[in-house]
Amino acid sequence: MSENSIKNLFPPSALEGIIPPDIDRVIPSPARHIWQISDLLAKIQDRLDLNFDILWVEGEITNLRKPSSGHCYFTLKDNRSQIKAVLFKSQAARLPFYLENGQYVICFGRLNIYAGRGDLQLLLEIVEPKGEGALQLAFEQLMARLKKEGLFNSGHKLPLPLLPKRVFVITSPTGAAIHDFIRNAKKRYPGANIWLCPASVQGEGASAEIIDSLKVVRHIAEKGDVILLTRGGGSLEDLWAFNDETLAREIFDCTVPVVSAVGHEVDFTISDFVADHRAATPTAAAQLIFPCREELADKVKVLTRRIALSTYNKLKINQQAVQILRHRLKDPRKKFVEQRLHQDDLNARLLRVMQEKVWCWLHGYQNLRERLMAQGPERHLDLAKVESRSLSRRLIRAGSVSVDMKCQSLATLSGKLNAVSPLAVLSRGYSLVYRISGGELVKRADQVTRDERLLIKPEKGAIVCRVLSTEKGRERIPPEID
Repeated sequence: MSENSIKNLFPPSALEGIIPPDIDRVIPSPARHIWQISDLLAKIQDRLDLNFDILWVEGEITNLRKPSSGHCYFTLKDNRSQIKAVLFKSQAARLPFYLENGQYVICFGRLNIYAGRGDLQLLLEIVEPKGEGALQLAFEQLMARLKKEGLFNSGHKLPLPLLPKRVFVITSPTGAAIHDFIRNAKKRYPGANIWLCPASVQGEGASAEIIDSLKVVRHIAEKGDVILLTRGGGSLEDLWAFNDETLAREIFDCTVPVVSAVGHEVDFTISDFVADHRAATPTAAAQLIFPCREELADKVKVLTRRIALSTYNKLKINQQAVQILRHRLKDPRKKFVEQRLHQDDLNARLLRVMQEKVWCWLHGYQNLRERLMAQGPERHLDLAKVESRSLSRRLIRAGSVSVDMKCQSLATLSGKLNAVSPLAVLSRGYSLVYRISGGELVKRADQVTRDERLLIKPEKGAIVCRVLSTEKGRERIPPEID
């Protein structure tokens, strides 16, 4: 709708102060400003710090991550939206409980823009569970974890001694618990040996003092001693020193029985579950640890009567057994005569057996001697000598025959060798001709030249000659040479 349409609908007096007089003036467009990403995020961070300094936010934890750095990264969400959150290591270490996915918490912190990714996130300082308290949640979480590890198993519980030598009480020296315990302990057992180990049982540093006192007691305690952790009642915050995880593990590792008497009947702490025995109050602890003197005296009387009666009955039974054995026992002289007769019989039997054994051994010896004589070495030696002489004669005869046969064979082979020997050919007038220059045997006339010197070997001696001429294919000597 334009300005003129508005003026036509309303009178001028009604529009005074509503429509400015310079409405028709043209407004120039502003100059364009271009932001750098880092400058823009820094500007947004300044606005956030200005308008949202610190704030409380509630939501459900999801996507929880706990890297090795110790920081906790998670997302807070409700039914419609979600925002990232960071709890740094120093703040996370101060939490009395452990963060888990699905927890509904109330967080205190401030908004922050993470420039690296441009994410909006919460930097938290405080995280509290919504609904149940933080200490109660921490108590339940620690209970579940220690129970899963087996620290509450009854198999690890140590029994209490009937009459403890010493009772080490770890508590505050100014509290009412120590006075109630000592009063009831002395009333029940006047000889009670109670050692007080002072330690703070409430406030900051109380758990550390209790742990230190427990370590000292463990070092000096012996078999038959008992350790008592006790204090009066109070709220969960007042009793929180006895819910320390380190204290629970020290109690579990203790080799001396530990009794926990913390608070009143309705109060429960972690030390109550880890300890070997639990007493509801310090007075109940005195009743649990020390027996009543009157009750012990009554028990001693009852046991004395039972021992006397048992001894009397046992004596009567033994007397009856002796009487029975006495009737069953025979006259020892008669038994001695029977043993003498039995011994004589055994001696006779032994002598007879030994004579038979000796006769058998003699008979066996005679048989062995006759066999040895029949198989004596002199006879075998004579037979061996006769056989040796026979073999010698046979060897001599066989040697002579063999020599004759070898000589005949040698003569035959010698004749055959002479028949094919070249020396036998030379004895029939033939000679061997050799070249003096090379030592070769001359087989053909063309192997030599004129005036060459030759060596002729007849059957005996040697002849050196010179070649006058050579003729191939001629059998006769040329006339001129003849």
